[in-house]
Amino acid sequence: QAQLVESGGGLVQAGGSLRLSCAPSGRISSINVMGWYRQAPGKQRELVAGITSGGRTNYADSVKDRFIISRDNAKNTVYLQMNSLKPEDSAVYYCNVVVLGPVRDDYWGQGTQVTVSS
Repeated sequence: QAQLVESGGGLVQAGGSLRLSCAPSGRISSINVMGWYRQAPGKQRELVAGITSGGRTNYADSVKDRFIISRDNAKNTVYLQMNSLKPEDSAVYYCNVVVLGPVRDDYWGQGTQVTVSS
């Protein structure tokens, strides 16, 4: 089964920017929704942003106007541009891909650490 490979995490100062990327290591057909989730220590995993195959986006209230999600359908790649980062954005960020067929198939990346220092 294909896996998702993330890149772009790291350590940044508050107010800085990072860009995350995620692409499958193998073939995944008919991707519907691509998105990013995050999980901070002691907290539940939460949706950060999602984008449909048609380009419709949704964002968590906490990241609206700071983060931008985009995708390259030809490359099956999803990006998350994170601007004006805050310490509370620190978490492990996970890429998610959803294929909607007779059954729903979810693919997850291994996670990439984002740490924002104050």
